[in-house]
Amino acid sequence: MNSVTAANSDVPVILLVGGMGTRMGADAGELPKHLVPVGGRPILWHVMRLYSHFGFNEFVFPLGARGESFRRYFLEFRSLNFPLQVELGTENSSSADAVGPETMWKVNLFDAGLATNKGSRVRQAAERGGAERFMVTYGDGIGDVDIAALLAFHRKHGRLATVTGYQPLSQYGMLDVNSEGLVQEMREKPRLPQWINCGFMVFDRAALSYFGSDNGVDLEKDVLPRLVADGQLVMYRHTGYWASMDTFKDAQVLSDAWDAGAPWKLWAE
Repeated sequence: MNSVTAANSDVPVILLVGGMGTRMGADAGELPKHLVPVGGRPILWHVMRLYSHFGFNEFVFPLGARGESFRRYFLEFRSLNFPLQVELGTENSSSADAVGPETMWKVNLFDAGLATNKGSRVRQAAERGGAERFMVTYGDGIGDVDIAALLAFHRKHGRLATVTGYQPLSQYGMLDVNSEGLVQEMREKPRLPQWINCGFMVFDRAALSYFGSDNGVDLEKDVLPRLVADGQLVMYRHTGYWASMDTFKDAQVLSDAWDAGAPWKLWAE
């Protein structure tokens, strides 16, 4: 596994959290799915903690639906997660003893628009800074991705963009049968041969020319296909653990995985 380097701190991470999250349904209550807890912490925290393990501590949030929930989460983070001293007779409070990797996080939140598509959200976020390259990922997908190796891979191949590919397990058991219907083999939820984009993307700043200038540009339907057409998109193969949280059942599975040792927890306490 690649080591953490100070150079990583120059690469901002854009987290996509602006969707409606309708598949989570009423189980999430008023929470956006990215703030639904896994092991006592929002899934979003796990994603950020993974990046910070590799030295990436600048995070940009192009907010959309339920943006106030994310603002509130980060505004209250210190008082809810660090030692707190309160003088009840005054309005004074202090968390000066705060320690941990979160103290290094720089979080930039801005309103990107309720109806703005993902590609346009990324463009708005990237244009707020002047970084030579930037990372993009989904705030509801987590894995033991070696992000330092991903960045090194991107720098080496020299194209404008990299996506992390993963071969997911089938949700169902598979039957291999002959022409007469005789079952030759049964495979319980095998790994699929196809690769999916599981997030953990890297873009050079020059890739912004593929993102258009209006708010209707989609990342997966517009930007990435344009890059493919020009031979500018490369896949980094991830063969370890990865999971996404789209439903309350997914949240329960991830919480169980956390209790069992959390394969994505590459950091020490």
